[in-house]
Amino acid sequence: MQNFEYYNPTNLIFGKGQIAQLTELIPSDAKVLMLYGGGSIKKNGVYDQVKEALKGHQWLEFGGIPPNPEYDILMQALEVIKKEQITYLLAVGGGSVIDGTKFLSSAALYEGDEPWDILKNKIRTFKGMPFGSVLTLPATGSEMNSGAVVTRAETKEKLGMGGPGLFPQFSILDPQVITTIPQRQIANGIVDAFHHVLEQYITYPAGAPLQDRIAEGILQTLVEVGPVVFEDPANYEAGANFMWSCTMALNGLIQKGVPTDWAIHAMGHELTALYGIDHARTLAIISPNHYQYNFERKKAKLAQYGERVWGLTEGTVDDKAKQALDKTVAFFHSLGVDTKLSDYAREYTGTAEQIADRFRARGWNGIGEHKDLAPEDVHKIVEMSY
Repeated sequence: MQNFEYYNPTNLIFGKGQIAQLTELIPSDAKVLMLYGGGSIKKNGVYDQVKEALKGHQWLEFGGIPPNPEYDILMQALEVIKKEQITYLLAVGGGSVIDGTKFLSSAALYEGDEPWDILKNKIRTFKGMPFGSVLTLPATGSEMNSGAVVTRAETKEKLGMGGPGLFPQFSILDPQVITTIPQRQIANGIVDAFHHVLEQYITYPAGAPLQDRIAEGILQTLVEVGPVVFEDPANYEAGANFMWSCTMALNGLIQKGVPTDWAIHAMGHELTALYGIDHARTLAIISPNHYQYNFERKKAKLAQYGERVWGLTEGTVDDKAKQALDKTVAFFHSLGVDTKLSDYAREYTGTAEQIADRFRARGWNGIGEHKDLAPEDVHKIVEMSY
């Protein structure tokens, strides 16, 4: 097992009726800006619950943060923060809203000329404006980590940021919100969380059996409860375990002491930036081909994954590894998630070359757990995904 440090200060409040705790969680003298997305919170009752909890506070709201939070819209919110002298941010939404709020937390205190530089130059945030979140869409794990991703339509880029100053002070998770989530978004959440675990688990054996078992437990739970929630989002127990699995998939715990990959995300982000494809679905497009391309180096963990998550017992290591990939693709398909770029985009010729060129331009000359997947390898993996 590798050396590691683990720090996570987020106060997680889980269960029914917990939104009312906002009253005590946010300082009474704070001037709050509530941030949300397309307005679904006004239809599912979450907005009214938040409004009731904040009635003793001074607060404003900013809505319209889109999936894959858009830089230009976030800059409009930043103007409100500065003009109204906001001192506390509250994200009410899914990962996109929380990611956007993390960017604003950093940008509000940033002393440089262009906040985009935080993402472009990978500037870590050690102190941001305090913020909390009310999760309405399980998927990204952003409610309990310090990372974020922001999209810029002008340049068709999707870049990440992070730092110890970007943990939410608190996050409220009420599984009852799942009842009103569209089926497509539930499928996205399952697939997104599944890939978060895979990126930290399908690498190579590293003498960390506890981390492996925790990762496998999350995957097994998603396989078990995901289809139940997909078919019946009103099933509270399944929904609660789905929500908690999404948080556990990316709160930093399972990546400690082990190598991690993240090449799938790096390539997937580009497909979202170029074509607007849902984030989770870009991962499902890339991952089978990424694992196939790197099969020899990853087959030991793929076989272990096949044995422990999918119950595969017959055949060689190669056999079980290949069967595990087949099982994974079939699982995504069962949720209505296609796994080829051609399923989403009509014109995709040249995409692989374009993404490889972008990686070269950014100096990303080695990604993956070994940091040796060059742009030429990226080109081949993306091309396999057509």
